[in-house]
Amino acid sequence: MTSDGEIHDALKGVPPGLPPLALSELPSRGWRALVDLAPPFALLKRGALDHNRDFIRRLLKQTGAWYAPHGKTTMSPQLFREQLDDGAWAITLATVSQVAAARRFGVSRILLANQVVDAHALRFLARERERDPGFELLSFVDSEDGVRLWQEALRGTSRPLPVLIEVGFEGGRAGCRSVPAALAVAQAVRAASGLELRGVAGFEGLLHADTDAAQDAAVRRYVERIAETARALAGEGAFAPGEVLLSAGGSAFFDLAATGLARAELGRPFRMLLRSGCLLIHDDGLYGHALDRLFERSPALAGLRPGPRPALELWADVLSRPEPTRVVAGLGKRDVAHDAGLPAAKLWFRDTQHVVPEPLPVLGSAALNDQHALLDVPADSPLRPGDKLGFGISHPCLTFDRWKLLFVVDDAYRVIGGVQTCF
Repeated sequence: MTSDGEIHDALKGVPPGLPPLALSELPSRGWRALVDLAPPFALLKRGALDHNRDFIRRLLKQTGAWYAPHGKTTMSPQLFREQLDDGAWAITLATVSQVAAARRFGVSRILLANQVVDAHALRFLARERERDPGFELLSFVDSEDGVRLWQEALRGTSRPLPVLIEVGFEGGRAGCRSVPAALAVAQAVRAASGLELRGVAGFEGLLHADTDAAQDAAVRRYVERIAETARALAGEGAFAPGEVLLSAGGSAFFDLAATGLARAELGRPFRMLLRSGCLLIHDDGLYGHALDRLFERSPALAGLRPGPRPALELWADVLSRPEPTRVVAGLGKRDVAHDAGLPAAKLWFRDTQHVVPEPLPVLGSAALNDQHALLDVPADSPLRPGDKLGFGISHPCLTFDRWKLLFVVDDAYRVIGGVQTCF
């Protein structure tokens, strides 16, 4: 898998007027990110990425799980490559357009963690499997209608498609709501030509409760339902020959998914697949809180401390200080997720004063406009127009899709590479 796309000044962060260059040329430019890039820009810190990769390896070793990271977080071929080089079993994706993008960069095993019902999409996937015998695709199903649509698309193809029955929960999104419903889907798979049942899957991250303890309990019950469904299917001989796949584990509850699925007791070999997409990047908000909770409820994982570190920083200019306690920065809704908390400034840099950024008492955004962040600051804050602010973010998934290019930097904030996204 290779990608050496063109870098040009229509991409955020690239200095204006720069002639186009290849992604591979970035390390040779000798850029200091905080001096030479054009704000706003997005940085990935190499040290944090490598630390998080090591955390994932240790987590998998301790839990006995395998990894199929959700690629929708980054949609970056360069980061896919790193994850596969680290032993990821597959890349998980959510849409057929994401699959098409990953295929352009040579991803050879994809877990499509969604229901596919569009005829054009189904035909594309069937053709792609026939075109490349080395391409392995697995998909979710949760209904007899879904099985029928797949069967029609696969008619005349030579390889059976492995599918996983998705287990849902009341009030949630897709997925069978009961064991009998899953057994009915399994019977449809068995009767269909071109499909074989390989496993059971679900996603626990959308379960909510009034307290953290109640949410943890709801997740445990749901993961047990996935295991219970798998046991019932195994008891009916519904699975195809070979190991069974059991999959859950987003970025907030992967510990509960791993421990719950490990107790499935199917009477045959099975592989646990965790699908966290945000462990590689982490954040300063949603998943930072989730990590604190994880170590509280799972003492057996205490040996994995320190946990993941935030790898993504967004940088913007201080544009204005129109009032003593108000700073306006050049970062807005076009640049950063705001569904799970607003970005918070944690670092500052003044070219005439600093060599590397200085810590800043965390300044939460009071509001975001399309291109501006409004921050409340102490009246004695040193910030002035022309300074740069480094922001931590919450929920990397919805920040990555706002950037076509992110610069990779070392601990001295020297640009040592870049990653592109394919949203």
